[in-house]
Amino acid sequence: MRILVAALLVVTAVPAFADEADDARRLAVSGRDAYWNCLAREYPRDANRNMPELEFAALIAAACASERQNFRVALVDYLGTQPGNDAGANMTTANNAIAFAQKDIVTAFARRKAATK
Repeated sequence: MRILVAALLVVTAVPAFADEADDARRLAVSGRDAYWNCLAREYPRDANRNMPELEFAALIAAACASERQNFRVALVDYLGTQPGNDAGANMTTANNAIAFAQKDIVTAFARRKAATK
């Protein structure tokens, strides 16, 4: 009887966990998109056009604070649903994803600026 109860618990928990992981993935993707879109809105502003690259990088690093935090939290939550991941590694991965997004926007800015010279 105990084995049957344990088996039923496992069978009913697996779909719930799969749904939870799927929801967490969707939230992480949505958070990523919101953050990237926010950064993209900063990119073409006229006030940024003549800005030095380092100043633009600092602007981007400070921009979109709530979107950045929502993305970080959603990504860490999603990574936490994956087997074998630890919280420290998940936070590092989320921070690296944010740094990559910022670097990508700054690189595009620098290329555009170089092309107009």
